[in-house]
Amino acid sequence: MKRLKHVTKNKLRQERHARVRKSLSGTAQRPRLSVFRSLRGMTAQLIDDEKGKTLCSAGSTEIKGKEKIEGREGKVAVAYLIGKKLAEKAKEKKIVKAVFDRGGYAYHGRVQAVAEGAREGGLEF
Repeated sequence: MKRLKHVTKNKLRQERHARVRKSLSGTAQRPRLSVFRSLRGMTAQLIDDEKGKTLCSAGSTEIKGKEKIEGREGKVAVAYLIGKKLAEKAKEKKIVKAVFDRGGYAYHGRVQAVAEGAREGGLEF
């Protein structure tokens, strides 16, 4: 009997992310907005891939409490606030446009909320 390699959800996500990253990269004028989602928290960062530097970042540790925001609650509300906070930090560094990198996750739920929060905060993608 042939033994199958153990494939986890995270491994499949990493393969999807690598496939997308072949064609997607950020510059200083238009950095990549990268999203990472874990069970407990979430982070988003603007990355200049040419220099290999993170320009600014925001995470769930910076957000206080989980209140309802415009029909969102719980982790989705926190994700929305992360997007808004990242957009504020980007404005301070005079960054207006970005390329959205969903990190191999489905564009749904918390990932979508980060994008909507960043758009509302003033980022364009």
